[in-house]
Formats: sequence, structure tokens, C-alpha cells
Amino acid sequence: MAVDPLREEEFESEWEAAPAVALIIALQLLLAFVSRSQQWTLWVLPWWAWLIPVGPEVALLIPLAWHRPRRRLEQLGRRRTVALALLALVSAANGLLLLAVVASLVRGDENSGAQLLLKAITVWGTNVIAYGLWYWAFDRGGPALRLRPDPPLPDFQFPQMENPQLAAPGWRPELVDYIYVSFTNSIAFSPTDAMPLSRWAKLLMLSESAISSLTVLLVAARAVNIFK
Repeated sequence: MAVDPLREEEFESEWEAAPAVALIIALQLLLAFVSRSQQWTLWVLPWWAWLIPVGPEVALLIPLAWHRPRRRLEQLGRRRTVALALLALVSAANGLLLLAVVASLVRGDENSGAQLLLKAITVWGTNVIAYGLWYWAFDRGGPALRLRPDPPLPDFQFPQMENPQLAAPGWRPELVDYIYVSFTNSIAFSPTDAMPLSRWAKLLMLSESAISSLTVLLVAARAVNIFK
């Protein structure tokens, strides 16, 4: 039976990508309201600064999960462009929040381990999911192109591609696989599952490792020291 690339991509968008975005929205909303109730500061920014990424994230749910608008954007040939532009805004906003946390830490404003740890988890979790979506959207031109009979050359080499006898027939990477690549890269600061092949994939993994090193080694480490 022939696989419909658009239907498969639609399933991944609605049931994998959209819930991942909803998860980071929930984290940011939780941190924003806890910051307001506990009067937590964030450098020179107010408590609602944690809500800055929520706007583009909610907008990103439209091309990912809302059936009618995504169909309209597909007809115009702009759905992927809109989704990538919104994802870029999410990453930029998360980078701004990380810089604010680091600046607050350097200035000596962070004296609560629980506060700093929740901030680090939110920034790091957003970073993992955002980069997983970047990998998913760019590898071989995106999920729809990956299913075509003549897909572009791979940007990531997964173990199942090297050893097809260990994978189910017709195996292909899905969003969960890219989230796992993003998670391990953000923890180990190097590829552990899939190897980057193209230059853009290497640069994306490099930038994710750099951001994660600030979050894990500086922010999270300081939070653990405060607990001691």
C-alpha cells in the first residue's frame, strides 16, 4: 500500500509535534505564575517575561495541529515557512530568557535553589523540544519529503539506517527520534545516537550544545550548590 506523505506528516504534526509544543507552554505558564506568586525576579525583567515565548508557541500550534488553517497554508505553499519562522521566534525568545537567567546569576540575584532549578528546567526543556523540532523539520527536507520515493540525502545517520536488519521493515525516523537526538546532545554535548552529516546539522547541534552547557553547567550547577 502506498504511503501518503502529507497524511503521515499531518499525523506527526498533530499527535507528536503539537503535544511537544503544548508541554513547553505548560512549563512556561507554570514558571510565570509561580514567579508572580513567589515574587521571583529575573534580572531586570518582570515575572511575565516567561510568557514571551508563549505567543509564538501558541501560534505555532496552528500550522501543526489546527486542521483548517494548516490546510489553507498548505494550499498557499507557506505552511512549512510559517512554522519555521515561528519556531525561530521560540528559539530566540528562549535564548533571551537564558541570557536573563545568567545575568541574574552573575549579579547575585539567585539565592533560591528551587527557583533557579525550575528556571533551568524550563529553559533546558524548551531548548530540547525546540531543537528536536528543528531537526525533524529540516532532515531530508522535512517529514513529507522523507517519505517520497526519491528523498534528499540524509542530514542525520541513524543506527537503523546503518543496520536495517535491526529495524522494522520500512523504518524511518519520526519526531520522537529527533527529540531523543536533541535530548542526548543537550546532556552529553555531543552526538550519541544519530551522527550529523550535513554542515547545517552540525551547526545546529553545536549551537544546542553551547546553550545547554550554559544551562546545565552554570545554572543547574549553581542551583545544586545552593541546596548544599
